Amino acid sequence: QVQLVESGGGLVQAGASLSVSCAASGGTFSNLAMGWFRQAPGKEREFVAAISRSGGSIDYADSVKGRFIISRDNNKNTVYLQMNNLKPEDTAVYYCAADRNRYYGGPVRTHYAYWGQGTQVTVSS
Repeated sequence: QVQLVESGGGLVQAGASLSVSCAASGGTFSNLAMGWFRQAPGKEREFVAAISRSGGSIDYADSVKGRFIISRDNNKNTVYLQMNNLKPEDTAVYYCAADRNRYYGGPVRTHYAYWGQGTQVTVSS
């Protein structure tokens, strides 16, 4: 059973940077495609970024492209999301997710069977 634990959320001002991490356990991390999603109050959970097992394939939602960077360290069983130039509309609970069945999970939420508990990111204007 794969377990995911996010960390690093917080409260920042608009324009600031913040990094969130997700540590995985219970499986071979290099066999997991990983993704980041977020959910704002009253909204659906939406795709943010995805990275393939090796890190060779990466994709971002248009709303974060050019500002966020997803990366992974297979030696540390951790996936990261570096968020730059944060905006108030980035305020949400950020979730990491794992797909054990595919080399690359992409933006499809149902591809991911394993989810973390989420970490709150709040951006003030």
